[in-house]
Amino acid sequence: MRTFRIGGVHPEENKLSAGKPIRAAELPKQAVFPLSQHIGAPAVPVVRRGDTVKVGTKIAEAGGFVSASVFSSVSGKVNKIDSVVDASGYRKPAIFIDVEGDEWEEGIDRSDTLVSECTLSPEEIIRKVKEAGVVGMGGACFPTYVKLTPPPGTRAECVIINGVECEPYLTADHRLMLEKTDEILVGVTLLMRAVKVDKAYIGIENNKPDAIRKMAERAAAYPGVEVVPLKVKYPQGGEKQLIDAVIRRQVPDPPALPVHVGAVVQNVGTAFAVYEAVQKNKPLIERVVTVTGKSLADPSNFRVRLGTPMSQLIDAAGGLPEDTGKVIGGGPMMGKALATVEVPVCKGSSGVLVMNGKEARRSAPQPCIHCAKCVSVCAMGLEPYLLATCSAHGDWERVEREHIMSCIECGSCQFTCPSHRPMLDYIRLGKNKVGGIIRARNAKK
Repeated sequence: MRTFRIGGVHPEENKLSAGKPIRAAELPKQAVFPLSQHIGAPAVPVVRRGDTVKVGTKIAEAGGFVSASVFSSVSGKVNKIDSVVDASGYRKPAIFIDVEGDEWEEGIDRSDTLVSECTLSPEEIIRKVKEAGVVGMGGACFPTYVKLTPPPGTRAECVIINGVECEPYLTADHRLMLEKTDEILVGVTLLMRAVKVDKAYIGIENNKPDAIRKMAERAAAYPGVEVVPLKVKYPQGGEKQLIDAVIRRQVPDPPALPVHVGAVVQNVGTAFAVYEAVQKNKPLIERVVTVTGKSLADPSNFRVRLGTPMSQLIDAAGGLPEDTGKVIGGGPMMGKALATVEVPVCKGSSGVLVMNGKEARRSAPQPCIHCAKCVSVCAMGLEPYLLATCSAHGDWERVEREHIMSCIECGSCQFTCPSHRPMLDYIRLGKNKVGGIIRARNAKK
């Protein structure tokens, strides 16, 4: 059984909600839509205060080539265009909509009937994906239509679907594969047609035997689609690690992209969103979110309208426990502590993790003992101790030379450090600084 070849760790899985079927979350009283729910330029509002919208109404237009439109997931009236604290902890421009009923735009197919036939051209599929505001649902939130439009001089050979869900606690993708199997597989065939390939691989870690079995059984009816069971190892959900595990090719350092080694990688949630966009004319207005934690009364998987406050999901899962120490947006390895539980669910919101005080407490950092464990587990082959130390001292030229921008922020280095050093914190600081320097440098050219 395959896995990636460089680095990796094995954190405790804690898939507490794996056996919980997806259930619909209640509509919020007010939905909030940040304009930056994707990598790239923020979307530009196309509604004003007082406007009436329906479910599926476009409320913000893509602000550039690397950008994505935003659609209302509720019906009601635009209360204001203001700012909101998002999962990153920063205030971002957002559209606030007061919910009134649940009226949908015409033309959206809301039935559960599977639509498998598609006669659209690759260009028409990509256009519909773009018009629906679909982005990567695994957390990176890269506009999907851009990935489906490879740079000149490159050619895809296969599509790789990420069904790994290696982040501890999270089970949204697992449940989606079990409950929307054929819809995902139709989405995979649409992605194959869009990038003009006849082969797709679906990578699933072997801690999900039910998903492997069901996806493999159904995939037999879809030519060219193969399910690839993988050994459990974090961070196998990283697209470079997944490519290595599935087709044994390694993507060079930036600016090289997965398509340079023939692969286009998409998450299973993205495949499902593509199915709904192309076959159901449904823009990206909802997603599956895991709400979990060891002290939570009812760890659950919810189908949530975008813009719903995370506090509402926590209440639906039993409420905030008394021993709560921290609430994480995402999983424990790559997620970030929320400044407030009123943060709205966005396109990239895969989970809400309620950590108790004992779990959330950080150990006091000690001096580095030069054990090199962080180097041995780095899935990108970097030297995390060096990147963190240089970032702490503001040596931005050195960290750029040491390829800090290649770091995928998986947290394996910090997880394995016996001295409890906050390496990821400093590396994130360094990446932010170096990224700004690079952008300024490019602007002068």
